[in-house]
Amino acid sequence: MSIRLIAFDLDGTLLDNEKRVPGKNREALKEAADRGIWIVPFTARLSSKVPEEVTAFPFVRYLVTENGARIYDREKRRTVYQADITVLEAGELFDYMDGLPVIYDCYQDGTGWIDKDFYEHTERWITDPYTQKLIHTLRLPVDGLRQVISDRNRPIQKTQMFFEDLALRAKVFEELKEKFPLYSVTSSLYNNIEINAENANKGAALTALCRHLGIHRSECIAFGDNGNDVSMLKAAGIGVAMGNATPEAKAAADVITDSNEEGGVGSGIRKYVLQP
Repeated sequence: MSIRLIAFDLDGTLLDNEKRVPGKNREALKEAADRGIWIVPFTARLSSKVPEEVTAFPFVRYLVTENGARIYDREKRRTVYQADITVLEAGELFDYMDGLPVIYDCYQDGTGWIDKDFYEHTERWITDPYTQKLIHTLRLPVDGLRQVISDRNRPIQKTQMFFEDLALRAKVFEELKEKFPLYSVTSSLYNNIEINAENANKGAALTALCRHLGIHRSECIAFGDNGNDVSMLKAAGIGVAMGNATPEAKAAADVITDSNEEGGVGSGIRKYVLQP
């Protein structure tokens, strides 16, 4: 069966370490799009924070964002799929996280919110300069995050926490699955944990998008490098892990391609999609 949709993560997958799209990837995506294949980014980011280099591609119509919590149709300017965490559920998660030595934030209606106190002390929990910059650029600091979410009385799409103690992170990762079994618990960074609604994961979003487009999951190829890509790699007809992927992502994939620095998405597309 031929491939009709190419799904790919951004950070650590399509993008190199400078957060640019390698020419090898760009050329392969364009050639696939010229053949009528859907080209769809799947990311933990907000739709408004997808790199302009990616949104500038004329063949990218759909964006799957916030770990699969939202599918946005850029052509019709509407959301075609969304999976939320209710205000009550968010409060329960905040209660739990307040008892841990972590900082946390959340995504709601296209905005990243973070408590001002957390915002001003991110360097304690986030040592990577690029991630620090992302937090400072992509989050709106507020006085009393919990109160803001309560006052707005709107569901959230994702919450995430950052750990200084990596041993504690590993323990909490397992504990969350027991305490909150109806949530999707993943990670995209070495020191974070991301929490979405149960049906807000990249695999569920891929299934929903396929249903929307009238194609089968077996007609999809997916590229990823981290834990939050696992469900997508398993859902696609061909799951491709990057050479730089985590052991978890590699174990979930059918095949492994080159690293993100080597244009592994382009290599995989040429080998599994464009070759006769």
